[in-house]
Amino acid sequence: MQRRIKHFLSGIAVLLLIVASTNVASAQNASDLKINEILVLNDSNTVDDFGMHTAWIEIFNSAYNTVNIGGCYLTDDLSNPTKYWIPTGDPTTKIPSRCYMVFWADNHPTRGIFHLNFDLDGAKTIALFNADGRTLVDKVDLPLENKPDITYGRPTNDSEQWVYLEKSTPGANNDYTRKKTAGESFVEIDPYGVGMTAIAMFVVFSALAILYVIYKNMGRFFIRKAAGTVKSKEKVETKVVKQVKEEISGEVNAAIAMALYMYQSEMHDHENTVLTIQKVSRNYSPWSSKIYTLRKTPR
Repeated sequence: MQRRIKHFLSGIAVLLLIVASTNVASAQNASDLKINEILVLNDSNTVDDFGMHTAWIEIFNSAYNTVNIGGCYLTDDLSNPTKYWIPTGDPTTKIPSRCYMVFWADNHPTRGIFHLNFDLDGAKTIALFNADGRTLVDKVDLPLENKPDITYGRPTNDSEQWVYLEKSTPGANNDYTRKKTAGESFVEIDPYGVGMTAIAMFVVFSALAILYVIYKNMGRFFIRKAAGTVKSKEKVETKVVKQVKEEISGEVNAAIAMALYMYQSEMHDHENTVLTIQKVSRNYSPWSSKIYTLRKTPR
């Protein structure tokens, strides 16, 4: 039993280690990061944390888990992939699932980790490299002409096409158009609710059928368990009785019978719960007495 418990605990520990290592690995996977939107000429657009109008680069986490961009590199020169190293150990470099992070290309890295050591004046390419400084994660070729306060980005988060956007959306989704909800789309497909009714009935009856099967099997299980308990109890009682019968000899049974007889005949001491067995004074059996023998031959 102790060995089984040890094996069980060891299995849980190994499973936890595997899950933890998987989470760490997925959290550090920078391949899901994308350059999502860029503003080169910022005249009257968004201001940074110092109130300055500077160029900015938006990074999008396309994964469904948190990705830490710390340790990666941003550059405007492919020949120098490690131009700006994003510091590690800062919780602000973690990008939650399907969220965004903005870096300011103002050539003032002393203002914080989100301020790059280069600007976008005359830049032709923006690239994001992994922590090894060699693996290219994403790259964008900037257009030759840039309009003031007009951003260049993906029309949707999963799009591979780059266009001039009508609205700048730093730290937000580029696709701001109204989307149909799931209910509205379903109403268009099933305007009279026939499909919804069928689905609801199917779900209800399926749930009832599943509950029926579960409770029926549970009932059978407990019935079998109870029957097994009764049988085991009967076997134990039979074994005990058999052992008692085998252990009690004939002399013991005779003594018990005689004691019960004498108790019923009131041959006891003053205490009614004490039995008395009197020893016979004669050492011979009366059946061997000569007075009971035949004196004459019977005719």
